[in-house]
Amino acid sequence: MTTPPTAGGPPGSPHAVPPRPVHPPRPSYPPHGDSSFGPGDGLSWLPFRPTIRIRLTLLYGGMFLMAGVLLLLIMYVVVRQALQDSSVLPNITVDPGVSLKFNGMPITGDQFNAQLRAMQTANAHSELDSLLRKSLTILVALAVIAFAAGYAMAGRVLRPLGRITRTAREVASSDLHRRIELDGPDDELKELADTFDDMLDRLDRSFDSQRRFVANASHELRTPLAINRTLLEVQLADPAASPDLQQLGKTLLATNERSEQLVEGLLLLARSDNELLDRKPVELAEVAARAIEQTRAEAVGREVEIRSELHPVAVAGNGVLLERIALNLLQNAVRYNLPDGWVEITSAPGPGGVGELVVTNTGPVVPGYELEHIFEPFRRVKGADRTRSDKGVGLGLSIVRSVVRAHGGAIEAVPRPGGGLVMRVRIPGA
Repeated sequence: MTTPPTAGGPPGSPHAVPPRPVHPPRPSYPPHGDSSFGPGDGLSWLPFRPTIRIRLTLLYGGMFLMAGVLLLLIMYVVVRQALQDSSVLPNITVDPGVSLKFNGMPITGDQFNAQLRAMQTANAHSELDSLLRKSLTILVALAVIAFAAGYAMAGRVLRPLGRITRTAREVASSDLHRRIELDGPDDELKELADTFDDMLDRLDRSFDSQRRFVANASHELRTPLAINRTLLEVQLADPAASPDLQQLGKTLLATNERSEQLVEGLLLLARSDNELLDRKPVELAEVAARAIEQTRAEAVGREVEIRSELHPVAVAGNGVLLERIALNLLQNAVRYNLPDGWVEITSAPGPGGVGELVVTNTGPVVPGYELEHIFEPFRRVKGADRTRSDKGVGLGLSIVRSVVRAHGGAIEAVPRPGGGLVMRVRIPGA
């Protein structure tokens, strides 16, 4: 089983390990004036996430808006020049003895010419203002249409990129058999997808080769270990054996038992790394009950109380592997507990139709910053005795994580106030 890390330094150390900060350090960005950009590349003022689709939309719409404004200015200047050229009026002369009236008022010829030019100028300004208002209204309407069309066009252009992203997420959830297989024109996006598929092929072959090697090596080691155990048991059963030989045989038998546990753990870890294709409905409460029965004797020997609150919930998966999840979590909680401590296991339906298995235990205080490491294989506390086999071989939580991933689920470890852990497993429902 995986040993939960403890706070402080190794046993006997005069200096305690100082606590780590709760929050990770923030990345430092170049000062103002540098050619580099921080997150968002200058779009941090936006009230929403500046995705590539939003950036392309702003680019398409902004270019259309700039072109419309430039066209409006050019049209305004051309129309104003045309109105000025057409507003040149001839000078009207009035013979003596001829009287002119404007709005009932007698005026001279010069006054009549001035009034006519003023009316022509006012009419030209009114036409220009009307043209400008209508053009701006049309430009705003077309800009809205342009932004909407740009958003739709950007989505269509980036659709292959979204497919690549979804495939990458599925691969990140331990599904290395997924491929993008993007069709369409031979452009940069297809080249990126093909390169990604090639990388996945190489990774898949590499991981398969590694799993086969671990499985084959572990399988080959089982036979000599079984022979060693048989020989040691035969020797220990001999009444004529000296006390020293008896003690040596017991020590070698304990070491051999630890090696067998390690081999079995490696075999299970290699099998559980593959995604399950054949899933059947499994009752999570029944799985937890079987794990409790297998752990009860060890819990009594370690003076640890096991509590249970099991509610029926069906999940999709393999019953043997799901039982291994509950068994490993219970064994880990019992072995890394305190005398007169307790372990509580519950099963219940979770949000979204998933089944939840929660194992809570008392024990030593586990710093929050160490939780990300407890699922690593062979995780040990500094100074811990690596020759002891009563607490497992350091593969328990690694196997749990692999089995949970193979079922398409998730596992979460949270420190319990006062010491111990809360392990929460979520498996998709049947």
